[in-house]
Amino acid sequence: MAAESSRSRIPPFHVMDVLAAANERARTHGDVLILCAGQPSTPAPGPVLRATREALDSRVLGYTETFGIRDLREAIAAHHRAVSGIEVEADDVVVTTGSSGAFSLLFLAAFDVGDTVVVARPGYPAYRNTLTALGCRVVELDCGAASRFQPTVAMLAALPQPPAGLIVASPANPTGTVIDPDELAALARWCSAHGTLLISDEIYHGIVYAGRTASAWQTSRAAVVIGSVSKYFSMTGWRLGWMLVPSELRRPLQRLASNLTVCPPAISQYAAIAAFSAESRTELAGHVRRYAANRELLLDGLAELGITDLAPADGAFYAYADISELTRDSGAWCADILARTGVALAPGIDFDTVRGVCSVRISFAGGSAEIAEALSRLATVL
Repeated sequence: MAAESSRSRIPPFHVMDVLAAANERARTHGDVLILCAGQPSTPAPGPVLRATREALDSRVLGYTETFGIRDLREAIAAHHRAVSGIEVEADDVVVTTGSSGAFSLLFLAAFDVGDTVVVARPGYPAYRNTLTALGCRVVELDCGAASRFQPTVAMLAALPQPPAGLIVASPANPTGTVIDPDELAALARWCSAHGTLLISDEIYHGIVYAGRTASAWQTSRAAVVIGSVSKYFSMTGWRLGWMLVPSELRRPLQRLASNLTVCPPAISQYAAIAAFSAESRTELAGHVRRYAANRELLLDGLAELGITDLAPADGAFYAYADISELTRDSGAWCADILARTGVALAPGIDFDTVRGVCSVRISFAGGSAEIAEALSRLATVL
């Protein structure tokens, strides 16, 4: 009998367990409302679906270049030039199997066993867990309301020594907070001056309600920018992401990617080119308007239920709430809520290793009627 490896003994992504329980509830009761998943409830834009059919009919869909087809990389580069005003060429772009694939490749290419990488707490658990599995030392910065749940230069300067890497996300998961552009620029300059690789997760760009987003490459091209078609572009299951990388990382990434994945999914690559079209943009802007309406509906509804200690939901599609007055075990609390109401929520234990037991993440990416119904059901038990 094969023994499990030590690297596999990392915490699970608990929200996937909640999603599995929600799917079982849907099978047995047919009444589930899924507010736990961090994904849009809408299909890919119409132009993407048409491009998919065309590719299926006209292309062999074999292996592509390891870093992705040229036309897609050109489209991604043009997207960054238009949105962020930064100089990006196709050769700067590395297309990956989702942003998850981008992080795994980058961690392998940039960090050795024992290297220290800094992340925010609360934050996306896969950063911490993947780095741990690869033998890195993860240092969590306690980022509370005082810093709007984002790391600061002062926090980095207080470390005993500069880390090998720093991961920031703006808008962030689970809090939805946006890093002020001046603060992001200051973080980029600090990292550049101290030999720290700044990894800027920008996959929620385009979904913003307050403030404005900036790109790390507006300040430092020594940073790595992570993008994805999953969130704003409503294409989670297509598993397509990308990185903007400095030139010295291209060959290491190519060596690893060609061995680990050969290339990203061909059908997703050909289809995703259409995601950057003007027609797709119009459709996606409608999604963002719906998210904004859902955000107001959810925040107002939670306040009526007495849940008022929330992170500022500047962007993305999450409300991250302190529920310490309701529970000290968010995992059990979410399981009980699902059993009693059919509403699936994500426990904070995924996102915060200290205070996550008293926190919950609620996604408002679904339909407005679903949000209203979920609030109505929660009112019966809160």
